[in-house]
Amino acid sequence: MTAKHQWQQGTLVRRYKRFLADVITATGEQITIHCPNTGSMRHCISEGSPCWYSYSDSKTRKYPHTWEVATTPIGHLAGINTGRANHLVREALETGVIQPLAGYEALRAEVKYGAENSRIDFLLTGGGPDCYIEVKNVTLMEEAGQGLFPDAVSSRGTKHLRELMSMVQQGHRAMLLFCVQHTGIETVAPADDIDPLYGKTLREAVAAGVEILAYKALIDPTNSLIRLAEPMPVRL
Repeated sequence: MTAKHQWQQGTLVRRYKRFLADVITATGEQITIHCPNTGSMRHCISEGSPCWYSYSDSKTRKYPHTWEVATTPIGHLAGINTGRANHLVREALETGVIQPLAGYEALRAEVKYGAENSRIDFLLTGGGPDCYIEVKNVTLMEEAGQGLFPDAVSSRGTKHLRELMSMVQQGHRAMLLFCVQHTGIETVAPADDIDPLYGKTLREAVAAGVEILAYKALIDPTNSLIRLAEPMPVRL
């Protein structure tokens, strides 16, 4: 997806209070921008490194700029705006990039479902069994090429896996889709050292019939562009 406004490049000073970051602009001004990421952002950020941020002309925003892309400590690019993951997946679904999910007639987002009061990211209907799709953003790379999820303990993520298993039991199709916004990641696996319960539940979900896909994003910050481009292996 291409941004409405051209992204601007700056230099990261620091991230703090989870949702804020200070950046030096190209003109040398220090500004505070919104950090749209609730995770640890482990191995994603390096103070003093290039970063890219977008601008919103909304009059209701306290901080009009949003951090979009970071440079990792070893020089890769990471899309740290977790809010973009669903937009990237939707675009890929609508343009036929995600081949295993092609052929459905209708797509709905944020649909209430499940016994635990959840909302599914996407529901595909028509042309086959209803397909429930849960999207997770991946930016953690511990070893060269190995992406991991989650980057912090995620009870919410484990809940989503239980809900997906329930959909399979009811005769539907259910899928976990990893949106990989990191140029160095080549495979995805559960982060067992960070959240062993999530890894255990993920393997139980696969055994129960939940499908898993991972798609890697092309990140081109100079053209304000991120889009899902190709599938990659998931290692359990």
